[in-house]
This record gives sequence, C-alpha cells and structure tokens, in this order.
Amino acid sequence: MEILNNGGNAFDAAVAAGFVLQVVEPHFNGPGGDVSIVAHRAENDAAEEICGQGPMPRGAALDTFADLGLTHIPGSGLLPACVPGAFGGWLRLLLEFGTMRLADVLGPAIRYAEHGFPLLPETARAIDVLAPLFRSEWTGSAQTYLSNGTAPKAGSRFRNPTLASTYKRILAEAESASADREAQIQAAHDAFYRGFVAEEIHDFFAKSEVLDATGRRHSGLLTGDDLADWQPSVEKATSHSYGSYEVFKPGPWSQGPTFLQQLALLDGFDLAGMGLGSADYLHTVAECSKLAFADREAWYGDPNFTDVPLTALLSDGYTRQRRQLVGPDAAPALRPGAPEGRESWIPALSSPEPPELTEEWMAQLQSGLPTIQPAILPATLRATTTNGDTCCLTVVDRHGNLVAATPSGGWLKSSPAIGGLGFPLGTRGQTMFLVEGHPNSLAPGKRPRTTLSPTVVRRHGRPFAAFGTPGGDRQDQWTLQFFLAVTDFGLDLQAATETLTFHTDQVPASFTPHRSRPRVLVVEGNCDPETVAGLERRGHEVELVPPYSLGRVCATGFDPAEEFVLAAASPRGRHPYAVCG
Repeated sequence: MEILNNGGNAFDAAVAAGFVLQVVEPHFNGPGGDVSIVAHRAENDAAEEICGQGPMPRGAALDTFADLGLTHIPGSGLLPACVPGAFGGWLRLLLEFGTMRLADVLGPAIRYAEHGFPLLPETARAIDVLAPLFRSEWTGSAQTYLSNGTAPKAGSRFRNPTLASTYKRILAEAESASADREAQIQAAHDAFYRGFVAEEIHDFFAKSEVLDATGRRHSGLLTGDDLADWQPSVEKATSHSYGSYEVFKPGPWSQGPTFLQQLALLDGFDLAGMGLGSADYLHTVAECSKLAFADREAWYGDPNFTDVPLTALLSDGYTRQRRQLVGPDAAPALRPGAPEGRESWIPALSSPEPPELTEEWMAQLQSGLPTIQPAILPATLRATTTNGDTCCLTVVDRHGNLVAATPSGGWLKSSPAIGGLGFPLGTRGQTMFLVEGHPNSLAPGKRPRTTLSPTVVRRHGRPFAAFGTPGGDRQDQWTLQFFLAVTDFGLDLQAATETLTFHTDQVPASFTPHRSRPRVLVVEGNCDPETVAGLERRGHEVELVPPYSLGRVCATGFDPAEEFVLAAASPRGRHPYAVCG
C-alpha cells in the first residue's frame, strides 16, 4: 500500500512486497529461492509469465548422483541447489512492468532487515527446532538466525543485518553504475549474478561440505558461471477459456497447466446442479484433479529440454476422451493419457531410506518441504499437516493491472545460510527424477518442474482477478475450488475463500520423500457428514482434518462494474490478509 500510495503501479507494489517477504518470512522463501509470476497489463489482451525458476548447475548430471551412490536428490543441503531465481525474477518484473526505481522498492526490505520486525511464531518454531543443527553443522545459519547461540522468541524483534548489508551493497552498486532507472536494475542483476553475491556463493560451494538428509556431508555443484549465464525469461502465459473467463497460468516448467486441464475436464459437468459441497461435486472435482495431475507426472517438464504436448493436452478431443474416465467410483491409480498417441511414463518413486534419526532436527531434514513437522505424528499423517509452505501475493491497481506471484525456496530449513550474505539457497532440484528419458529427468542446465502456480483471470475480455495460495503440489487443487466457487456458484471473492476445501493425496508429492496415498481424499472437518458418507460409498478413503486448515488463498480483483478494487483473504492460518485503498 505504501508503494501504491506513492504513485507506483501494481507491479511496483508486488516487487516491494516480494523483497519484504524474503526478510519477514525466511522459513518460507528467500533471495536464494525461486518465484513464478503472472502479470497482466491493463491495455493488453493477454498475460505474461516471468520464470524466476533457475536451472540446475551444469555440473549436475545423472552420473554425478550415481557416483555418489544416490538414487534420489536429497531435499536438503547443497546438492539440490539451482541457480537462485527469485531475486532476478522480481528485478525482471520491475524492469519490464514497473515504473519505480530500485531504491523505492528495495527500501522497505532493507528497513525491515536492518531495524527489525516481530518474528512470526512459525519462524521462531523452525529456528528453535533446528538450532542444534545450526550450532553444530550449519554455522552460517547460526550466525544469521541465532542470537548468542540462542533461538529468538516468537514476537521478538528480529533483525538480519547481514541481509540488509547485502541489499544495501546491491543498491549502492546499482546507483553508482548509472542514474538511469533501467540501467540501475540491470546493474543490480549483475551485482547478484555476476558480482559479489555470485562470488560469495561460488566460494561457499567450492569450500563447503554440508550435512544433508542423507546423513552424510556433501559439497554442492553450483558455480559462479552457472549464475552468470542465467536470465529470467518473460513469455506469453499459457491460457484456457472457461465460459466467459480466460485463465492465465505459467507454462509446463511449472504445474500451472494442471489448473487449465482440470477446468477443461470440468467444463463438461453440471457442477452448479450438483451443489457446492455435495458428494457428487467433491467426487467429480477430485477425479478430474487426478487425471490432470497424472498428466503432470507423465508429461510436464522444462520445454527447453523436452517437447511438452500442451496443445494436445488442452484440446477438445483429448479432453473428451479423458472426461469419460470419470466414473461413479474413486479411481485407485494414476491414469496419464496418451496425447497425440504418445506413450506415457511415470517413473517409479521409492522413498529414500532415512539415516538413523537420533535428533529431531534430523527427522525434519527428511521432508523437503519448509514446514516443521510435529514430531509426534506418524509419517503417514504428516503429509496432511503441511499446508503452510511457500508464499503468495497478488496486487491489482486502479488502472486495471493485475499480478499474482508465488515466491518460495531458499527457506531456512533447506540449506545452510551463507554467512556473508544472510540467506540460504533453494532445494528445488529435489523435484527431478534421476532416470533417463522423462520430461522431468535431471539434466545439466535444466529447470526442475516447480509447484509454484499463480493465476490471473480476465472476464468478458476485461481484467478480473489475480489469486494464489501456498501449498506445494496442492496449490492448483485449492485455488481451483476457490475459482469454481466464483464461476459456477456465484460467490464473491471473499466468500469463495471460505468454502470447504479438500484435495486428493493420490498425486505423488514433488518434494522428498515423494509420498502418495491412493484413494485418500483429505477434507476439512466442517464437511457435511452426509457428504463424507457419500464419498466413502464411492470408494474414497476420506481423511478429515481440522476445519479451515487447508490452503491460504489470497485474491485481488475488480467488482463487476469495475468501480472498485477488491481484496480477499482466507481465514485459514491467521496469515493471509487483504487491503484495499
């Protein structure tokens, strides 16, 4: 709001908020992570995607991991690190879409990092659990997150002066390079990817061996040359129409098109006639989700390395064939399709054998997600409790600009912070397969398929809404249900965030240890008992979780008359919030 009130547009505001999130939610994202952005200029007919997902290092090959005796990429440490794309992604949004100078949008993040902010309970909990690891092994994290070796308390004033210094040096180098706005933004990119930040990362990886989820110490593969060669891309976003709505998503380097595939499948059903929250409705949506995500597993990957048949996957003929697979009973297995007659293939995923778990922090490293898992829960239930991973922010402005972004990665649980920079790198590489020939197989310089999936929508050819949620693999199930509540049931944005939420756990998780639970349908506990009984008769194994515990959808948009900007935030988790001005 500060940026908007000072004359910035929606894109300027998003960049400023994105940098602040790197400071105030270090358990969910950081400069060393990644970001997926969908941006729509008011005067355009289409939206564009910015890919802030960096590739794997050029030294990362199948043989590299085979020589280490590994059959999977661990979810923590240095081995899964990609080129950090978040910082560059935000800079590209500012350069291509924004109007403000770098100092205007980076200033708030510097202020919070230098002078402090009240520490969130989730951040404090993560630091406290991992403090023994930080003190004994990840000493850069101890330097960054501990105070005299002690974990900070929730609500206490927390500062990250090292990160503030990193930001300030980037800004100083940018301003000394030129007085021109665009040249300063490019100079900031160079300071990070070709200058002192890249040098610090290169030296850290060259000199460090780090304890990771394998129970062993490994050095990393990322080099300064990997960073120097990378630029975030800007491309036309993938889109699909649903009635009077045109929906824009990031491409198949993400899971974003699953949202579009689900819409295409559901377009053939009378959802409104079923009733919101009915057994018929939940069953139909869940079965279509299974089909779309099965195609994700079989076909999605970096389009620079693999021919993703996205046009065929969204075609009417293919969708009609797939829709016929939705029967009266819950499907027990993933069923990927055969677009253009191609033969599909989903590699077998086996959970890695964990080392002996003598400490709670070692157990936490076995999950590739940022969430600190309750130690008392059995492993089979932990998957249902992790809905707080990742961040999401959306902004619209009075001009009709819309932007949705999902920043993630580089969280404090993933990898040791680099002491001279004040942040860790990400672990997105864990989502890749160590097999030959799959669209998401590991290859040098290839982007891992990401779960980050923001959404922008036009209605009747006019800007309508931008939305998203944290939630890893489940993002495109939870936001789909929000969207259907608006499109098929006529709810406003806020009411749509408050409807019953559910998801299928049949889809293999992108994150280590890649669990899946066939037939399991996780539903919030405020579900009508008759609906639960109806789902169980259809063969779903219904698992009830606490009411209002799944997803954290946030949305911004415009009222139908386009007289007001709107903002909506889910009541879940006490994290999302909405502000209009």
